[in-house]
Formats: sequence, C-alpha cells, structure tokens
Amino acid sequence: MLPRVLLCGEIEYVQDEFKEMFHGIAEVVHLVSESRSHFLSSFGPDGPYEGTVALYRRNTSSRVIGKFDAPLIHALADTSKVRWIAQNGSGYDEIDVQACKERGILVSNTPRANEDATATTTLYLMISCLRRFSMAERSLRSGTWKTPCNPAQTHDVTGRTLGILGLGGIGLRFAHLAHAFPMRIIYFSRRKPESVPDWCEYVSSVEELCKQADVLSLHVPLNQSTAGMIGEKEIRTLRRGSVLLNTSRGRIVDQEAMIRALEDGHLSSVGLDVYPDEPHVDPRLLTFPQCTLLPHIGGESAESWRTRELQALGNLRAFVLGGVGEDIVPELKTGIGNSTIL
Repeated sequence: MLPRVLLCGEIEYVQDEFKEMFHGIAEVVHLVSESRSHFLSSFGPDGPYEGTVALYRRNTSSRVIGKFDAPLIHALADTSKVRWIAQNGSGYDEIDVQACKERGILVSNTPRANEDATATTTLYLMISCLRRFSMAERSLRSGTWKTPCNPAQTHDVTGRTLGILGLGGIGLRFAHLAHAFPMRIIYFSRRKPESVPDWCEYVSSVEELCKQADVLSLHVPLNQSTAGMIGEKEIRTLRRGSVLLNTSRGRIVDQEAMIRALEDGHLSSVGLDVYPDEPHVDPRLLTFPQCTLLPHIGGESAESWRTRELQALGNLRAFVLGGVGEDIVPELKTGIGNSTIL
C-alpha cells in the first residue's frame, strides 16, 4: 500500500508535473473537511486521511481548518502518522514550529521562490511613496487630474539612502534593484551574511540603520524575536520625512506607532503589502492618500507561484522517497542528523 499525502490546498500551476512527480510513489488525497474538528477526526481508521504521512499546505486552508497552531499540531501528532508539512511559501508563521519540534514533525518552506516578485513589489512601493504615484493615479481616475499633487512633497530616488533590515534573498535582490539608480545601500542583519557586494554597507544595529536611512525596508521573518521589532523608538529614530516599507509581515511593525508618525508627519509615507490582522486593514491607513497600500500580493506572480508549487511538492516528494526532504525551516534543522541535503 502506498503512503498517502494530503493536499491542504489545491495545485493550480503545475498539475501535470504534480501527477508525474507522485505517480507510483504515493496516493494523493484532497482536503474534504469543512471544519477543524472534522479534519482532526479524519486520520483514524476508515477516515478519508487514514495513512497520511505528509501534508502539502497553503495558507488558504486556514479558512477551513485554522492555522497550524500548537493545539492542532499536538492533535495531529496524537491521531495521525504525519511527520512532514510542506508549506507553499517562504513565510511559515501560521505553523507553530516549536510544537512541531516537540512532536517530531518537520516543516519545509519555499525560500528563494518569490524573491524576485517580492523584491520588485518593494521597489514599486518605494518609488510610489517617494513620488506619490499611487495618489496621482487615483486623482486621474477620479477626474481631478493632478490637482492634489504637490511636487514639493515628492522626491527622486537617486542618491537617497536605503536601509534594509534583513539582507536575505529578498533583501539582497531589492538591494541590487535599488543600487541601479544609484542609491546608497546600508543594512543590518542579526546574522551578518558571508558574501555581500562591496556597495552594501553593514551597520552595527537597528538603531544605527534607522539613524541613517531615508527609506527603511523590512525583510525579516515573523517570530517571537521580530514581532514589534519596529516600534515607537525605531520609528522616531528615523529622520523626519522618511519612508517605511513592509513586505514581510505586518506584526513586525507597531502599527499604532506607525500611524501616529504618519499623523504628525514624522513619516512622510509608508508602502505596505502586509498588515497585522489580514485581511482587515486599519481604516485609519486609508485616510493617508500619500501612502501606497497593497493587499499582500507582493510575492504573487505566475512565475513565482509555479516555482513555489514545484519547490513545495519537491520537498514533499523527497520526504516520501527518503524520509527527509529539503528546505527544512531553520528552527528545525538541528538534530536532523548528517543528511547531505541540509
């Protein structure tokens, strides 16, 4: 009998490749549950997910079964044979990885898959905020031409200082794009990268990054150490009139502190693709016409979606074939053994 893998979310872009990847090595079952309780009760004998050893997960599944928080992970470990969760996406904050670690469940994600899509979104947000292009387009569409647009409140990109918090794949790709103007690029990462371009200047702290930046762009994962990382102190350390960009996760920024800084003009604008309580957007943000707001689409393009699906499914397939897959999230890499893929 073939092992079973459960799709918590549909495959949209690589259906033919998907069928070929798992033909003859696993039986694929689809999510049929309409509630969290039904999901957790369906791994037992004669249940629709009986014998499942691994899951493919999209965040859209949380609409039905909720986030993969600690209670769900512990229940999953108690009632099923699941030992691998292949997350479609680089972010995995909807999965309690500490609970997974406690129960021997490994989690993979898809780093690198949406680097270009997210970096180019960040570039758009930066240009739009500095030049107030989003406001100008809305003015044209409403029939007021450029009446609300004041050139004195817009600024060129060239020559400004871009501060990047987190020089991982997305941060570095954005740095390359911004350097072309050129801009001065400074960065801070808790783990200093081994190899970066000479024109990327490392600064010693978040405080120093904020002191020097005209534009601050956030590229760190959401976890206990980064939640609220950019708060009142950091925002007020930025120069008056600075721009804040966030394409990582909404909860990295203290939203109240950010809104206060917009109200009193300390921040001239913000470019956001993420929010603390998605899909809810604080209505106060909508009252600042100079800001550019997107509905968390930064990493989404046909190309990035295809790459993400293939990468997540590849991780799943590697686990089925060899008991360990690739792209294990950093918190769970320790203690895996001497696998050559890590």
